[in-house]
Amino acid sequence: MHYLVLALLLLLVVALSLIVARILPLPIPLPLIQIVGGVILGGVFGIEIPLDPEIFFLLFIPPLLFLAGWRIPKGAFFRDLGLIVTLAVGLVVFTVVGMGFFIYWLVPVIPVAVAFAVAAILAPTDPVAVSVVHGGNAMPARLEHILAGESLFNDASGLDIFRFAVAAAMTGSFSFSQAVGGFVWVAVGGIAIGAGVAFICGYLLRWLVRIGGEDSAIQILVSLLVPFAAYMAGQSLQVSGILAAATAGIATHYTNLHGSEMSTTRMDRRAVWKTVQTVLDGIIFVLLGEQLVRLAEADLAGARHTSLGMVALYILAISLVLLLLRFIWVWVSLYFSRFRRSICSLSAHLILVSVLTVSGVRGAITLAGAFSLPLLLPDGSPLPGRELALAIAMGVILFSLLLASFALPLLLKHLPDTPQLAAIGDERGARMSAAKAAEERLIILRSTINAHWEHKDVAYEAIDHLLEVYRRRISTGEDENEEQVWVRARVERNFRLAALAAERKQLFTLRVRREIDDELHRKLVMEVDLVEASLMSKG
Repeated sequence: MHYLVLALLLLLVVALSLIVARILPLPIPLPLIQIVGGVILGGVFGIEIPLDPEIFFLLFIPPLLFLAGWRIPKGAFFRDLGLIVTLAVGLVVFTVVGMGFFIYWLVPVIPVAVAFAVAAILAPTDPVAVSVVHGGNAMPARLEHILAGESLFNDASGLDIFRFAVAAAMTGSFSFSQAVGGFVWVAVGGIAIGAGVAFICGYLLRWLVRIGGEDSAIQILVSLLVPFAAYMAGQSLQVSGILAAATAGIATHYTNLHGSEMSTTRMDRRAVWKTVQTVLDGIIFVLLGEQLVRLAEADLAGARHTSLGMVALYILAISLVLLLLRFIWVWVSLYFSRFRRSICSLSAHLILVSVLTVSGVRGAITLAGAFSLPLLLPDGSPLPGRELALAIAMGVILFSLLLASFALPLLLKHLPDTPQLAAIGDERGARMSAAKAAEERLIILRSTINAHWEHKDVAYEAIDHLLEVYRRRISTGEDENEEQVWVRARVERNFRLAALAAERKQLFTLRVRREIDDELHRKLVMEVDLVEASLMSKG
């Protein structure tokens, strides 16, 4: 089947999975639905999708890591940087060493280098998978930020260690001192390359805006190309392209702070990247399901005596040991962190550690790493244990998804409500500060109105109306407590959304009656949509 047809087919399955997830009465995690879609694609329709490991890695890893770095709250990230680094680097090394020897001992047909490669791709976690399995129970903001930060950099550290393990499997030699020195070099180089690419692209875009005005299409297109530019630059200079892509995402956030982009650019870019993430994550899980069918029919590990039952036992044992290693490391890390001061009981500490442990869901990055295992050794012979390694990686992903789907909502219900877990920043204070800045600006603008203005009375009326709105917002915020402000804002938001829905309905009615034409209809509906989008983002 032609690659273009396969791509369209994968997009169709992803779209259908999103529809099914919305109409199902039970809150089944979207990745599981997409995996089932892949199983149907491969098992029922017999469609086989060939995968080139290097192309797969290039297409999926850079944009996902770039987006994770771009979106992570930077204040929360740097506040908990110590704990995040402990989890993202220390836990990865701890997991790779422990799981590498365990897999080599447990599965005799997998060579030691391949065992450590499998351990390295099992180390990274996936915050996207976590976000869809914790049900209606909201996870505390600070825990979400810690998990996102951990995932961002354990993806990079795990996949870089994976590259070293694969190189050892391909060459048959390994030097610990060279590996450590090489890891530090590729890490520092990758961070430098990623930051450099992001800042160069950011300042070039600002220069183009100054000389020719802003074009949303150019801004969005460049943002889509930056992760691939950072990744390929890192790879060509023999440093970590993975860290380069992740760092480019973080640096892009700071370049955007120093440029005044149009609101339409930010909104369109957010929508485009949300779609890209949905498509890439969806395709990866659909491919997982399709590959499961092929692996079930394959000669696992080149040994026909390796039954599916034995593979299932391997997956269960490896998953349980992964949980144990993560539990131990998280317990010790939290014990020496600032969280210890706010958690006074052993039971609360146990629940918090359990939440962080179960939240270590494996997902897209693990699967992408597994698919990128080389097919052949340099001499042309198949890589030993590759099919079995793929089966183990897929099985661990499924196990972690299912465990989190059932256990995480229950654990979150019993998680103590602690201020230390709240989000960083004073939202109320920030809103008040912004409103006062707007009021001061309007007062200055009002003083510039003079008798020579053509529509002086209209200008005074308009600016006085805006001043009244902001002064009401400021006085309300100062007179009411935080809960009252939140309740008032929620009620007002609901009424405004209802009013906007009525506006939109009437505009469609007018268009159906042909009382307005297409162009005017699109313009007015867009105005309503923009106001509604700003309100929905506050929900």
